[in-house]
Amino acid sequence: MFVSMGENISQQPVIPVPGDHIPVTSDLQPERTHTFTKAVVAWGLWDMSGAAFNAIVTTFVFSVYLTNAKLFGPDANSQLGYALSVAGILVAVIAPALGQSVDRSGKSALVLRITTLLTVAVITGLFFVSPQENRLWLGLFLLAVGNVLFETGSVIYNAMISDISTPSNVGRISGFGWGLGYIGGIILLLILFVGFIQPEVGWFGVTAENGLNVRAAMLVAALWTLVLASPLLISAKNKPRRNDLEKLGIVGSYRRLFASIRHLWQNDRSVVWFLISSAIYRDGLAGVFTFGAILASAAFGFAPGEVIIFGIVANVVAGIATISFGYLDDRLGSRAVIVISVTAMILFSLIVFFGHDGIMGMTAKHVYWIFGLGLCIFVGPTQSASRTYLARIAPKGEEAELFGLYATTGRAVSFLAPFMYAAAIGIAANVTALPQDKVAYTGILGIAAVLVLGLLAFLPVKTQASHAKSK
Repeated sequence: MFVSMGENISQQPVIPVPGDHIPVTSDLQPERTHTFTKAVVAWGLWDMSGAAFNAIVTTFVFSVYLTNAKLFGPDANSQLGYALSVAGILVAVIAPALGQSVDRSGKSALVLRITTLLTVAVITGLFFVSPQENRLWLGLFLLAVGNVLFETGSVIYNAMISDISTPSNVGRISGFGWGLGYIGGIILLLILFVGFIQPEVGWFGVTAENGLNVRAAMLVAALWTLVLASPLLISAKNKPRRNDLEKLGIVGSYRRLFASIRHLWQNDRSVVWFLISSAIYRDGLAGVFTFGAILASAAFGFAPGEVIIFGIVANVVAGIATISFGYLDDRLGSRAVIVISVTAMILFSLIVFFGHDGIMGMTAKHVYWIFGLGLCIFVGPTQSASRTYLARIAPKGEEAELFGLYATTGRAVSFLAPFMYAAAIGIAANVTALPQDKVAYTGILGIAAVLVLGLLAFLPVKTQASHAKSK
């Protein structure tokens, strides 16, 4: 993707920052009569295809299989953490420079095709990770590579929203795609659960012997990804090359990147504050889904079957809410949706904490069903509105680089929610002199603290000029 390194890089940074004197409404496409065009549907289906990697590979099915100590050894869980940490570092390093390179070359469609098809190949390769300790490293390697490919592809995919939206409908389109991602995860999870994971003898005679049920599920997940991503992979077009910019090598790309960040800080710190604050509260959002099932089981008395049901309902609620809030995003603006959503999540987190023994005649389990699901209502809208905000402020031709920075800042603080969750429980155990499993409910305070910090950091961020001008 990069070319030779010796070119001049002394000119001004690439990213012009939108401000009072720079109109940004032109960064998005001219107004269209219809919102959900064929291009929008194809774009949204790619988000739905990604559910196979997000929900099935890294969350509910394969990662659980790979960390089974009886199958892959006692160190499998910690080794997975190290592998994904390395993958996260690689994404943080690669994403902004890749985005900058794509912005210059215009080869967004080509890069998306390559990363998506290689992701399909990686998911297919998981079939060969049979339950033997000497196969653990194959599984870890494929998961790490898959994460790098999927996340870098997502940078290009997110940047494409500027090509299919207008200032007046970008919120609905972003919500549509993110909502399909949630719904796709639930549909695929139910298919695999009913067809392969749960029954003793599943479809095509597949059983759990030698891990075949999970391994066969990976083949279905790969097919799911390929089929649903195909409309966008086929229809996406590369953009003309930016001949007004000089060619850069790898070193030159990072010099340009740091110059661009410095330019952003000097000219519009609101953009920098958005990148920082969104990284913090997005990690809080990740914490809600990462630890939601654990809290349900450890602190609120959910049986394993109830946890699965709660997870399914939570994702359905999140999907529907995300699509619905897209309309609110277009009416009120992304900033308002983010503030409302994060504030509501903080309040619901506190109610869950204070209701851990029951409240207002409700049992602890009822409290979690109501207010835990309430938390899930606002996760998707916050994620979608954050993508929308960035799409509205991204200068024309620099979308991928800005979304690369967005991915990098998110990775930089991805430790925060897990640390705060664990720290809250540890502090509570020390203060109360109770075992940690008896104060597991306090973990929600750690997540709430991350959300509060993210909200406070976000308050200085300005409303997008593009939204105001589009009304």
